[in-house]
Amino acid sequence: MFTTLALFVSTIAAQSVVPIVATTSTIIPYPSATLISSDAQTFIQSNWGLSKGKIQNGASNVDFVADPFPNNPAPRVSSNTSGPVLRVTYPAGSFSNNNLGGTQLYSLWNSSGNPFESMMISYEVAFGVNFDWVKGGKLPGLRGGAPNGCSGGNQADGVSCFSTRTMWRTNGAGEIYAYVPRDNNICGASGVQCNDEFGASIGRGDFTFVSGQWNKVTMVIWLNSPVDTANGRAQMYYNDILAIDQSNMVFRTSDNLTANGLYLSTFFGGGDSSWAPQTDQQTYFRNFELFGGPNPSNLTGAKIQNAAVSARSSTGSVWLYLAFAAVGALVL
Repeated sequence: MFTTLALFVSTIAAQSVVPIVATTSTIIPYPSATLISSDAQTFIQSNWGLSKGKIQNGASNVDFVADPFPNNPAPRVSSNTSGPVLRVTYPAGSFSNNNLGGTQLYSLWNSSGNPFESMMISYEVAFGVNFDWVKGGKLPGLRGGAPNGCSGGNQADGVSCFSTRTMWRTNGAGEIYAYVPRDNNICGASGVQCNDEFGASIGRGDFTFVSGQWNKVTMVIWLNSPVDTANGRAQMYYNDILAIDQSNMVFRTSDNLTANGLYLSTFFGGGDSSWAPQTDQQTYFRNFELFGGPNPSNLTGAKIQNAAVSARSSTGSVWLYLAFAAVGALVL
């Protein structure tokens, strides 16, 4: 099962300090040997604490394989770990809402009952040689609130949920892809592009993924606090260098909504065939580390306009949702 630690995370990158107090952390376990898909499913279901005890979609698209790029670690990352890595396959013609490419699962993690006001995810991703980027696709990130909503065109209302995922675009351009409330004209901020129907693109092209090697991604979020103030913050580090730093964000308008979810999402799309690859594609994942802490943003910010603000009534258990999503309700 998970390894849990308590620590202060003071340095993420050589050039940047990340002031997140992480009272809880975990490393997602991997097998010691490669596993075909059926055995990979058994391992994940036995060791990753899955909600309902099963992979919910696309189970046949995952397996554990030998590192395809043992001599191509992420730049500036000090060590290149060995051992099997998780492979996710996207068949030719697959895109987010046709239930073919990628996979989806949820994993329970923190049962302490202490809500997370800040969270961090760090992992490495590799794209196959000559990866066909097409128009883009989703990658792991973070979420808060319920496991449904805040994706697939279901906008954030400040009370139910939020999500901040990683995304690749044409030619590997990277970004934070967020479903968050759009109060205080966040869509007019520098580096933010909003889609009326779907999520907001933050920092598009501020870094670029490279195929045929490992890429390290670290995302950190601090929730806005108090909840009537637009002072939330999201950062993205690429290969241990700060690439995106977006402030003045609204994640919530209620104290009941906390950063209690890891949201892993990988699929092509986009919601139509123009996003689909013409041949089978693969991505690889390793070294997932998760951190949760009690401290929200301490930045100054403007009062949220026209927001209904409510106080926390209960905390409940903290869940981490791992969603490698290609399909259905968890699209775009």
